[in-house]
Amino acid sequence: MDELVPAEAIERRILLIRSQKVLLDSALAELYQVPTKVLNQAVKRNLDRFPPDFMFQVTADEVNRSQFVTGSQKHRDPRQLPYAFTEQGVAMLSSVLKSTRAVQVNIAIMRTFVRLRQMLETHRDLAEKLQTLEQKYDKQFRGGLGDPGPTHGNAARARAAEAPHRIRRLSFRLTDIVI
Repeated sequence: MDELVPAEAIERRILLIRSQKVLLDSALAELYQVPTKVLNQAVKRNLDRFPPDFMFQVTADEVNRSQFVTGSQKHRDPRQLPYAFTEQGVAMLSSVLKSTRAVQVNIAIMRTFVRLRQMLETHRDLAEKLQTLEQKYDKQFRGGLGDPGPTHGNAARARAAEAPHRIRRLSFRLTDIVI
């Protein structure tokens, strides 16, 4: 089955605002193929379904500090600040927007959020394993002593600090380049 909306298209629209991964109302409206105004009207008719941890309005300061107001925002009334929907808010939108496309797009968005969480967890696991290896081999290079001693990295830094500062000019001739 062809993807209704490619995961990459959704990932590009996910922003980090207030330490939360969110999608702006204009990005969601674009994905659902409805005007932003229509999406926001549906949300306002059902505000009891969108507590602050599901949806919040971005402040003017956040808009001014960030780069996220893009082309999809250009037709927005400048007095209207965008709404940001968390993963739970996006899930709740499927109960507010009744179209088949909205339901299918929500499924794609939920899968993308899950995939991002899995990737983050994988990176966290790799970072922990790398730190464990660094500690293990750091002890090996130091001989198990608490004193850092002349490890390769420390010795190289010491030589660099002692060496007179010279600037070498990097040059080459066109005859040196083989095409």
